[in-house]
Amino acid sequence: MSAPNLQLAANVVRGLSMDAVQQANSGHPGMPMGMADVATTLWLRTLRYSTDDPNWVGRDRFVLSAGHGSMLLYSLLPLAGCEVTLDDIRAFRQLHSRTPGHPEFGMTQGVETTTGPLGQGFANGVGMALAAKMTAARFGTPLLESRVFAIVSDGDLMEGISSEAASLAGHLGLDNLVYLYDDNRITIDGGTDITFSENVAGRFEAVGWNVLAVDGHDCEAIGKAIDAASAERARPTLVICRTHIGKGSPNKQDTSGSHGAPLGADEIALTKAALGLPGETFWIADEVRDAFREAGSAKNAERDRWNTEFAAWQAANPEAAAAYRAFLERETPADLFDRLLDAVGDADGATRALSGKVIQIAAELVSGLVGGSADLDASCKTNIKASGLVERGEYQHRNLAFGIREHAMGSMLNGMALFGGYLPIGSTFLVFADYNRPSIRLASLMGIPVGFVFTHDSLMVGEDGPTHQPVEHAAALRLIPNLHVFRPADGAEVAAAWAHMLERRDGPVAILLTRQGVPRITRPARTDVRRGAHVVREADGAAAATVVATGAEVSVTLEAVEKLATRGIHLRVVSMPCVEVFRAQDAAFREAVLPSSMPTLAVEMGRPEIWCQFTGSLDRVVGLDRFGASAPGEALAKEYGFTADAIAEKLAGMVEKA
Repeated sequence: MSAPNLQLAANVVRGLSMDAVQQANSGHPGMPMGMADVATTLWLRTLRYSTDDPNWVGRDRFVLSAGHGSMLLYSLLPLAGCEVTLDDIRAFRQLHSRTPGHPEFGMTQGVETTTGPLGQGFANGVGMALAAKMTAARFGTPLLESRVFAIVSDGDLMEGISSEAASLAGHLGLDNLVYLYDDNRITIDGGTDITFSENVAGRFEAVGWNVLAVDGHDCEAIGKAIDAASAERARPTLVICRTHIGKGSPNKQDTSGSHGAPLGADEIALTKAALGLPGETFWIADEVRDAFREAGSAKNAERDRWNTEFAAWQAANPEAAAAYRAFLERETPADLFDRLLDAVGDADGATRALSGKVIQIAAELVSGLVGGSADLDASCKTNIKASGLVERGEYQHRNLAFGIREHAMGSMLNGMALFGGYLPIGSTFLVFADYNRPSIRLASLMGIPVGFVFTHDSLMVGEDGPTHQPVEHAAALRLIPNLHVFRPADGAEVAAAWAHMLERRDGPVAILLTRQGVPRITRPARTDVRRGAHVVREADGAAAATVVATGAEVSVTLEAVEKLATRGIHLRVVSMPCVEVFRAQDAAFREAVLPSSMPTLAVEMGRPEIWCQFTGSLDRVVGLDRFGASAPGEALAKEYGFTADAIAEKLAGMVEKA
């Protein structure tokens, strides 16, 4: 496509973006207008995609990390022939439209990940690029090494998560990663010079990136820079594109006024005149439609060639091809839970250690299981012993060393899941779940299968003190919609949690594990531990109440209830490793576990409020609403009332008041 036609295509994108934001009376026109030349050049000349087969595994991934500029992507999608139409663009930011304020995965064809929280898309892209490298290396064909292109903003680079992800991308040599940086020097509060004066090129060069610079409005120069970036064979590339936010607007170009508000009808008229566009709204030039149609045909032909080569590879490598199909489908065996249960057997021990046994068998049974920790493998026990460590040039392995980078770890896991085939996990201490929280929230919003394994799950961390003792974290995680949070009491529940994590396809799972040892729970015969909650002890006599507990508190609660039985106070005990799974069960099951005819009490070494949904009152919860202290775990249990004797006294008092 000639340079003048590329310029016309970019101006059409500017017009569509202005019009949609104006009609919605909401949105961010400046960034789409500033990056229109870069984006149209990428999509028309370089980006490999197929609108006939949008999930084609050989496609490039395009991430709009600067998700506030969503109209840039939405303007390109109908031109490229995706499902998004002009009517969808007219419905920008409206209820149930396919063009929400920020791109949302699963809602709109062509959107590879949900973006908007700045820096997340940046780190997602690193995860996608790593996944592509690992897939190609594992199955032995470069056909599976997809490229990842992203548009990133000043805001992305200011957020700390991008520094973490960029550092790891450079360390791993992800040369299939190309980021186009919108260097427009404007943020909401004004020029970036009020807060951001670092040497971006120097920063990225320092962490091992190839850095190029280009006039972001020179389509020919942009194309050459993208070609050079694509040809790089050792490093990820950052292309610094010097742009003007609100490009073409006579009065709002290069101002924060074009960032997050409509330009206004008068300014749009002036801008269209300056750009040589007609005054009609949502206008698309025939030449631009034709150019995208021709490009689409060429891209479909490229896909067909790829498919032919891939079919030949499959025919020549039937075993690898079968393994790849199983990987891509995320297949799990029908007897997964039973096999994982066998892995823990009747052993006592810290649930983190029992989890470490389970993951070894899980890795044998589920090829897509990969993962690692934020420099805590020795503590979190998530290392897959049968595999090596993924390093630069050694991408075929399954263990990932994220370093002390919890922010990037969570977001990279999301990118790997989005790439396809993988069931990725990441681990750290529960108290550091706060560093993961934005990524966990987005995994839940996108409904993607990601595992978060958290150890050192309570006050019983002990001597490390309150900075490392999670008090509010289990409750906080349970507040995230669509996140299933497991806090297993013993090996059987650890196996159930892992089976659920590996089998779930519509959202993430968090498993919270103990540092301290716990005994194996003796359950009634034929107890199903996979339904979120189950009875672990029926009352010896007429039950006065049901006590719900989780994690290590189940065994100590059982001990307390046995003490009360000798005093004639009879209680049922329910272990509830996962509130979300239990609440999803049918009413009859829930009633059988927690009968409405008797009071429900709860015991958990953390914030008590979450349990009021079952107990009806804080007065019926043995919990913890303050920070801990530095001391051995046993001393803390005594100090804060979580010994069997202390729990027995509290439960007795609750029964008396009930």
